[in-house]
Amino acid sequence: MRQTNPAAPLAAALLLALCAPALAQKSTADGIAEYREMLQDGNPAELFEMKGEELWKQKRGPKNASLERCDLGKGPGVVKGAFVELPRYFADTNKVQDLESRLLTCMQNQQGLDAAKIAATPFGKDEQKNMEGLVAWVSSQSRGMKLALPQSHAKEKQMYEVGKRMFYLRGGPHDFACASCHGADDKRIRLQDLPNLTKAKGAAEGFGSWPAYRVSSGELWSMQRRLNDCFRQQRFPYPGYASDVTVALGVFMGVNGQGGMSTAPAIKR
Repeated sequence: MRQTNPAAPLAAALLLALCAPALAQKSTADGIAEYREMLQDGNPAELFEMKGEELWKQKRGPKNASLERCDLGKGPGVVKGAFVELPRYFADTNKVQDLESRLLTCMQNQQGLDAAKIAATPFGKDEQKNMEGLVAWVSSQSRGMKLALPQSHAKEKQMYEVGKRMFYLRGGPHDFACASCHGADDKRIRLQDLPNLTKAKGAAEGFGSWPAYRVSSGELWSMQRRLNDCFRQQRFPYPGYASDVTVALGVFMGVNGQGGMSTAPAIKR
């Protein structure tokens, strides 16, 4: 008769107990990934894209002009491939600008709209809703392309260093930094995997998927709005819309994610 080691069932149970957290974590992450994939086919961001394309071509503002001559970095009116090279330096403003701040420049210079007034408008209101459509459409024209933020100009390099300092800056009542959540591998919050923005893969996934449609709020969020919410969670004062600090953080993330693929506008929980 075959003898059974009495300790074997106990050892097996102990091994299963030790592996359970890892198995649960993997299944949760996989489940969220599957959920996003199912939603992607009917991503409501497509509606914002359609609105953005219309706004790009529509004559608006005191100057009754469209944005079709707006230079996003690849020449007047060229949209395809522009998003994956932003933020970047622009000689006409002598500044490093991201998509939102560059659109504000074009809206003011070409259409006569008040950029400062738009920047001060709460998210989801008035001209900010138009901005959501524009960033959705412009980003969609580079979907599937690789991030290729330039770092040849001195101000581009400077903004990367500023963004790096801001990323690691701790403060507020909880002594948080961006790095507290996004500076290491295998971190999660509310079942949500947090990308490590200091590494290429995580930075590409994090930076390259915004703007995105937020299922939880039923709205499309630009990178500016996403960063604004990060500051809120850190209990920091809100940064100014399209301010240098937000642009610098965009440079830091985008450069770290060089070579990764843009999936924007994506869909988030």
